[in-house]
Amino acid sequence: MPPFIVLLAIAALILFFVMLSKRQAAKSRKPLKLQRKAVMTAREQQMYHLLQTALPECTVLAQVAFSALMTAKGWANRNRFDRKVADFVLCSKQLNVLVVIELDDSSHAGRERQDRERDAMLRLAGYVTLRYANFPTQQALRADVEKLLLKKAGVVSA
Repeated sequence: MPPFIVLLAIAALILFFVMLSKRQAAKSRKPLKLQRKAVMTAREQQMYHLLQTALPECTVLAQVAFSALMTAKGWANRNRFDRKVADFVLCSKQLNVLVVIELDDSSHAGRERQDRERDAMLRLAGYVTLRYANFPTQQALRADVEKLLLKKAGVVSA
């Protein structure tokens, strides 16, 4: 093949890729069409208020990214949890995490394996997860958290 044809082919490829990148750049400059979204569903808001009422000595954080709770070396490891979010994180007033609380609803049906994997990830990072399919009473919620903290402290056996 003559060198002129090879140079022409290379120039055509370069031109093609330049045009393709400009086209993609133009797409990314389109105005974003965003909509406001509630921070929590009505059900999550109800659980949030229940947590605050039952455990006023604690700080309740909602919709906490797993990446705020844990880290790992390498993007492949971080990619396994970086888009996951915990429903609630119950902290001491010093913001030490006490427990992660998940409020399961009908969307969790058939997703038990994924929930177990999430709980296992949190456990590997040193956290305990409490899952509720229904709203507990204030007394039951408080008892669950107290039992967990006593167990964590080694006061109560497993």
